[in-house]
Amino acid sequence: MGGRQKHDVIVVGSGPVGLTVAMDLTSRGVDVLVLEKRPRGEAPSVKCNHVSARSMEVFRRLGVADAVRAGGLPDEYPHDVAYRTSATGIELTRIPIPSRAGRLRHAPGPDTDWPTMEPPHRINQIYLEPILFAHAEAMQGLSIRNRVEVSGVCQDASGVQVQARDLVTGDELTFEADYLVGCDGGRSQIRTAIGATLVGDAVIQRVQSTYIRAPKLLSMFKHDPAWATFTLSPIRSGNMYAIDGKELWLIHNYLKDDEPDFESVDRDRSIRQILGVDDSFEYEVINKEDWFGRRLVADRFRDRRIFICGDAAHLWVPYAGYGMNAGIADAANLAWQLAAVVNGWGAPEILEAHVAERHPITSQVSYFVMDHAHAMATERRIVPQNIEAQDDAGRAVREEVGRRAYELNVQQYCCAGLNFGYFYDKSPLIVYDDESHPGYSMGSFTPSTVPGCRTPHFVLPDGRSLYDAMGPDYCLLRLDADADVQPLLDAAAERGLPLTLLDIPTGVAPQAYRHALLISRPDQHVAWRADTLPADCGTLLDQLRGAVA
Repeated sequence: MGGRQKHDVIVVGSGPVGLTVAMDLTSRGVDVLVLEKRPRGEAPSVKCNHVSARSMEVFRRLGVADAVRAGGLPDEYPHDVAYRTSATGIELTRIPIPSRAGRLRHAPGPDTDWPTMEPPHRINQIYLEPILFAHAEAMQGLSIRNRVEVSGVCQDASGVQVQARDLVTGDELTFEADYLVGCDGGRSQIRTAIGATLVGDAVIQRVQSTYIRAPKLLSMFKHDPAWATFTLSPIRSGNMYAIDGKELWLIHNYLKDDEPDFESVDRDRSIRQILGVDDSFEYEVINKEDWFGRRLVADRFRDRRIFICGDAAHLWVPYAGYGMNAGIADAANLAWQLAAVVNGWGAPEILEAHVAERHPITSQVSYFVMDHAHAMATERRIVPQNIEAQDDAGRAVREEVGRRAYELNVQQYCCAGLNFGYFYDKSPLIVYDDESHPGYSMGSFTPSTVPGCRTPHFVLPDGRSLYDAMGPDYCLLRLDADADVQPLLDAAAERGLPLTLLDIPTGVAPQAYRHALLISRPDQHVAWRADTLPADCGTLLDQLRGAVA
């Protein structure tokens, strides 16, 4: 099918980030076309294994969280992170993370008391992506074209034009849209088209990854299985992810400092050392990939009507799925702002907030991840030679290595700070006051209503999630029933800005809520708070919709 087709937004790439931005836009009434060069149904590579709580909250709003949580490992397969001398060797420590069924039973763990209705979920991308694709494909107003390769893009004051080729028929295609979002991965053509450059640290670590089928491995464990199993050994350190909870495994072998390149390392020997098996053990290599862990962030995320999200905008060491989850956060941030412009209530200037908000956070997260990668590399270098010795000294060594591994990594795999602690402190869409934002680490945060912070979540007396009750748009939380908010609601109606009023009963909200009124944005960040309405409600709302310089 050739010819020109006009859409509100074109998304290039149908990975998890591209599908999320497309679904989010469509849920807000935007006409979206997704272009993907892969065939429909082709499995992605075995990459991300983790969906964060914040991403699950996005999926809940889009109506796909239950389907995502139902996918992945078997119901009772532990989502724990284990540290051992080898996969079949002695266990040093374990971070307990409930299985899917364990979540339903309210099993304990260091990530089970978080302020959310959607805790994180362990699922490999080969299962996640088809779930998102099926949900997106069923949405009215969202079109997906597979086997279409973009060959060029250009833009002017009226829109974006995409040149492409149908890889099945060979037809040359032209598509037009008001805006374009490039979610086309680490080798992004859209990033190149807007003149963006990746800046940062090109090599943090070197990793041999091998996707294998080993039906007998599960029965050889001396300890309960785990979602992730890290091996700490003076011989060879690596880690292994359970993909299907039965026979499929992804093994990462971390090259040592004195190993000059990938070719110098015997892949088979390294796999056997990480697994702790001899030459008689049989396994099948399904796929293999050698890669560099990086910390690279694009110097720009936008050129006028064209944006980039996900791996197109940032690449870093793939710890705990931070790359994909940061990309989904990009998507959720951009989608509501783009929809505001397309739907007419947002001024074009509202789009300036995307870069102002996401670029600093992306840089912060990249350093968190890089620092953690360096810390883990140090631990791998100093594993004592006697770690498997069956004497008092060996037991003492294992206890100490296990303690350090737990303390270092519980913050990575139960990262409340990265989920809930980050804030936007230089946004043109947020009305700041005199209070400073509370600091956060990878593992900890302080709930806060300081403008720019995540709107603290709690459960309403009727059992509803606050976020469900707020809905997908702006929401005015009224904590003082006597406060007159009609002038604000009237001003919003005049401007077409979607604003819902939600009354919060006295004594229900947590301590972070210290003001009578609060406006939460469509992405659940605090936009404004006060005890009384401003003298000019119109000016306040104009700032929220990008109409105030």
